Amino acid sequence: MPGTLVAEHVAPVAAALPAVSVEDLSNGERMVALYASDMPSNYRGRRGDSAQVNAWVLQGAMRLGLDELYRSAAYAYGYRLLWLAKCATPDQVAAHTRRFPSAKRLDRAEGLAALITCRSEMTSEARKRGARILIEGACYCAGTGWVPFDMGDGTEAHQACPGHNPEGRMPLYAGVSA
Repeated sequence: MPGTLVAEHVAPVAAALPAVSVEDLSNGERMVALYASDMPSNYRGRRGDSAQVNAWVLQGAMRLGLDELYRSAAYAYGYRLLWLAKCATPDQVAAHTRRFPSAKRLDRAEGLAALITCRSEMTSEARKRGARILIEGACYCAGTGWVPFDMGDGTEAHQACPGHNPEGRMPLYAGVSA
């Protein structure tokens, strides 16, 4: 028996994850975290459930890890912009569906994330990350920032790509001044 008192018993130590709070996450990151959490897909928010919803957000953030959480939120935001502008390619739709297979669950997570955002603070770093755009899959603009389309009379026009050129900036050419 004395031998057991002398022997070292070292418990394995998991890698420490950085501390994160709900306020440290953007709305999109909260949505992705809720999607990845144990939140029931048919969950309907009730008054007084904010502690449980916040716990699900933190659970999902820790489950994914912050890097993957940030990346998935940026992909979701990029897809949203492309979808709204009717510029999402079949490649991008497929990538989004692979990342978020349940549209119903994603919609529920998005609604709850919006409610959290209405009633809690968000750090300036989280707001900046929330505007980050990543595009998954081939894009109609081929990375140029401009999507060509036919005006209907054979005339070609260009629309700013919401994923690669969300501010619609015109390219500057050498030797040309305004």
